[in-house]
Amino acid sequence: MFKNEGRMKGEKKRMQEMTARQAAFEALRRVEEDQSYSNLTLDTVLGENRLTQRDKRLAALLFYGVLENKLLLDYNIAVRADRPSSQIDSAVRILLRMGLYQLFFVDNIPSSAAVNETVSLCRKSGCSNAGGFVNGILRSAARDSGLRLPDIKKGRNKYYSVRYSCPEPIVRLWRSSYGDEHTLGILQSLTGRPPLCVRVNTLRTDAERLTAALRESGTGAEPSLWEENGLLLTNTGAVEQLPSFQAGHFHVQDIASQLCCRFLDPQAGDTLLDVCAAPGGKTFTCAERMQNQGEIIACDLYEARLGLVRSGAERLGISIIRTKACDAAAFESDISADRVLCDVPCSGLGILRRKPELRYKADLGLDELPEIQYRILHHAAGFVKSGGVLLYSTCTLNPKENNRNAERFLAEHQDFAPLPLMLPEGFQRGIPEKDNELTLLPHLHGTDGFFISLFKRK
Repeated sequence: MFKNEGRMKGEKKRMQEMTARQAAFEALRRVEEDQSYSNLTLDTVLGENRLTQRDKRLAALLFYGVLENKLLLDYNIAVRADRPSSQIDSAVRILLRMGLYQLFFVDNIPSSAAVNETVSLCRKSGCSNAGGFVNGILRSAARDSGLRLPDIKKGRNKYYSVRYSCPEPIVRLWRSSYGDEHTLGILQSLTGRPPLCVRVNTLRTDAERLTAALRESGTGAEPSLWEENGLLLTNTGAVEQLPSFQAGHFHVQDIASQLCCRFLDPQAGDTLLDVCAAPGGKTFTCAERMQNQGEIIACDLYEARLGLVRSGAERLGISIIRTKACDAAAFESDISADRVLCDVPCSGLGILRRKPELRYKADLGLDELPEIQYRILHHAAGFVKSGGVLLYSTCTLNPKENNRNAERFLAEHQDFAPLPLMLPEGFQRGIPEKDNELTLLPHLHGTDGFFISLFKRK
């Protein structure tokens, strides 16, 4: 028992003494080996270590930089290595990616430091025997003074895939669905950290007062182009530590999701059913638009996730939400709702800039998800009262999950009609679509990639 206690204390001390590069390596290792979410993993590792703010920024830079450029970095390892990629240990590959990222992308780190620090990190991370191999590849790359890329003339899909670190199947899907110009724009939007968007809690404040309070605390806040109660924040630090957040004056939500609630347009006194509610962002925005009057039934498959809805509602001062743990495609209820929000589980291709690790999943469910989504949409339609409104949405860029499900729904539900979306003034569509459908594109609209379709029961 005492040996274990000593080992645990030693491990805790080691974690607390990590450098920025060690913290980045550890977070990357966990994402690679545990398939964990990038933002949660980095927050956990940084929370386990006593790092200065400067070191935290460096760790985050290396962590997200490597994730966002993983395929590009791996290609540059492969063209310099004396062995197949499959024969390189995963921890060594992470070290090489980190070293190459510093060489090619971080201007204020000298090449010598990028090489030496990475070789030093080999020892600290238990990869001492790979030090010579890592040193050789990084010094070769430093002499090259540039990234290597596939020949675009030999294949545009391969070139785009490596250049923007996005698997070829996704590149092919986007090129066939949206064309080369939009595909290139989407791919370019995947690099760099996206803006932090929040929604003003109009039950407690307004956009002007919240902007002033945020700026007073050192946080930048600018209004969204498309949503009057949406703000884009900079310089936030840990957002949950901001006084305005703790006071329940806003919640974090991308502008695409805010537009989703705008199009649904719930009114004070309505009964609203949100069939896939957790973690609750759209539920909260709808409650605020309803002036906390009426009723919202927020459903999710997992009770633990519904806890996030309840705690968020309490922080924001919302009292009209009740939660229900259930299967969105099969639950029974006598609910008759004025509005039904059906924001279904999806492949997440619209949020790759926020969760870069998603793009590397072996199976994104592109073939199976559309049928699951349609079953949820079909079931949700049964709870819409006569004259009521049904909204279907995803945070992905895949016509099979989006437009085709919307079209199939209308073809198989004669009691529903398409309800045209009232777009914000000056808003431009990116692709030709029906009036009741909208695909939001990151490079064009400054939002997450998102799809929204609206229907009305006859």
